Amino acid sequence: MGKIAIQGFGRIGRSALKAALKADLFSPVAISDVKDLDNLAALFKADSNYGLWPEDVTVQGDKMYIGKREIQYFDVSKGLPDWGALGIDVVVDCTGRAVTRPGAQPHLDKGAKHVLVSAASKSTQDADAILMLGINADTYDPAKHQIVSMASCTTNALGPVVKVLNELVGIKTAFFSTVHAYTNTQSLTDQPMKDRRDSWAAAENIIPSSSGAAKALLFIWPDLKITGKAYRVPTRTGSIAEVNAVVGRNTTADEIKDAFRRAASTAPLKGVMGVLESEWASSRIVGDPHSSIIDLPLIQVLDGNLVSVAAWYDNEMGYSTRLAEMAAYMAK
Repeated sequence: MGKIAIQGFGRIGRSALKAALKADLFSPVAISDVKDLDNLAALFKADSNYGLWPEDVTVQGDKMYIGKREIQYFDVSKGLPDWGALGIDVVVDCTGRAVTRPGAQPHLDKGAKHVLVSAASKSTQDADAILMLGINADTYDPAKHQIVSMASCTTNALGPVVKVLNELVGIKTAFFSTVHAYTNTQSLTDQPMKDRRDSWAAAENIIPSSSGAAKALLFIWPDLKITGKAYRVPTRTGSIAEVNAVVGRNTTADEIKDAFRRAASTAPLKGVMGVLESEWASSRIVGDPHSSIIDLPLIQVLDGNLVSVAAWYDNEMGYSTRLAEMAAYMAK
């Protein structure tokens, strides 16, 4: 296993580390951020969404200890560490600022061999590859792919739905809507924001928003005709995306359900996509490590060729688990 560092220790950075440690995927050589390490360690220990981490989390100088694991901390307010001197193979950038090539390139300039971006890159020119586990990660070429984007949590939720439907009946055209938990890009109280709808309090409103998931899906399926939008709602985490697709041949709800059951139990989507056989609400999937959890009772088919599929996802932990797995995969 190669050496991994995590840049940006916010919601996704901390969740990715938890996923990595739970599955014994890796312990990072270093983490870096611009915030105080004592506060970052406290936030890792006690999480509003996921509760207490079961091991001791302590700080000594510029090192954080999780159980007996020692992790070096770097304050990057004045510049990135010398990743080359540390022998870093993969930097997992969780800052949200590496979505362009100029944002990711400094890691390579500092000696890292590869960068894994925890967001959708702005364009195909801003990353060498846009990869998702269970979808196209097997195309990863370490010699060619220095900057890899893992797209967004919503893209990772929609990807398995698109894959299964496309392979079973073919998608002619599709719309999606995601009902998404609020995030740090929104405001806690009413105040003017860059995006006008975000100006209203996140915990008090249903707020329509744009979604970049369709654009990221087109990076993988260039001929796919799909577009969509998001609605931010007052939940701490846990989201659901619905795809409404006109498909290439007539089908039934039972055929669609059986296809998702098979896909969830076999490679390459086993462990990436799950299914729910009975009726639940969003709290059921908080902390669930799957990228996409198909709600089988919600599957509907109208006139044989209009198919509706809903997929739950913990927009933090589901995505972060794939991020940790992808980092480990690349570091091999």
